[in-house]
Amino acid sequence: MKQLAAKMAMTLIGLMAVLSFNAQAEQKQTLGEWDVHYMVVSTPFLTADVAASYGIVRSKFNALVNISVLDKTSGEAQRLNVSGNATNLLGNSRQLSFKKVEEGDAIYYLAVLPFRDQETFRFTINVADGKRQETLKFQQKMYVDE
Repeated sequence: MKQLAAKMAMTLIGLMAVLSFNAQAEQKQTLGEWDVHYMVVSTPFLTADVAASYGIVRSKFNALVNISVLDKTSGEAQRLNVSGNATNLLGNSRQLSFKKVEEGDAIYYLAVLPFRDQETFRFTINVADGKRQETLKFQQKMYVDE
């Protein structure tokens, strides 16, 4: 299991470093007491083993939405409820079904989003614990990497 965790962490680091899919591979917004990191990448960048271990279908028409939330003071990963949707410019909305992945001290929330080439989505992601809720909003244009 530790090998798989290390492989996933290295894959995510590699994605952030070399993505041609998105000029800003990883982004962050501070929402209240949390630093919310987010990125949307094409699933073919995942290795077949990593994708299979998390039940992700690799396709040039699938994107992986990755959210991680850190306490802005301590830097500790947060266990939260994460939900959201992605709406394209025509107003078609897709509910995102996030899966929590814990690897050592890291916690990621992953969801798969089908898309068409050059489709733009507006994302609304809600992160909440029992006491508060914050909303992350961002927009991204998706490209099919041939």
